[in-house]
Order: sequence, then C-alpha cells, then structure tokens
Amino acid sequence: MPSPSKKKRNYRREYLQFHSKPKQIRRRTDRGTARRVMEAAVGKAAMKGKDVHHKDFDTSNNKRSNLALQSIHKNRSNNRK
Repeated sequence: MPSPSKKKRNYRREYLQFHSKPKQIRRRTDRGTARRVMEAAVGKAAMKGKDVHHKDFDTSNNKRSNLALQSIHKNRSNNRK
C-alpha cells in the first residue's frame, strides 16, 4: 500500500528524535554484539543471508547459548509481538 503522504523523509530529524537516544544506541550496540559473537562462532560465510535469533527474545542476552542463525524471513516474521 502506498504511503498516504508524499513528503520526503527527514532522516536527520528521525535520528535526533529516535536513533540518538541512549536506549536506542544501547539496543543497536547489543544487535552488533550478537552478530560478532555468532560470526566468531560459525564464520562470516555461514552468516551470509542470515539473521541472528535470540532464543529468549531478550536482545541484550548475547550469550552464545542464546543465539541461533535463522533465515532473514523467518527471524523477522517470528519475532513480531
């Protein structure tokens, strides 16, 4: 469905209002940490086309036992709340 408004996105404003907040910076850091943990465990080639899934759905828990690789489609469709 097309966007109801044809306004151009203001990425700077989005960053200042949302992405620059300490909570969002911490969450982004946690996602990067999870990717690095999995990359060290399985290798970069195995990560291609995959997302890192948190088994307990707690994105701040980056223990190797809590992480698994999933297809992008499966990970992004199953994690909706």
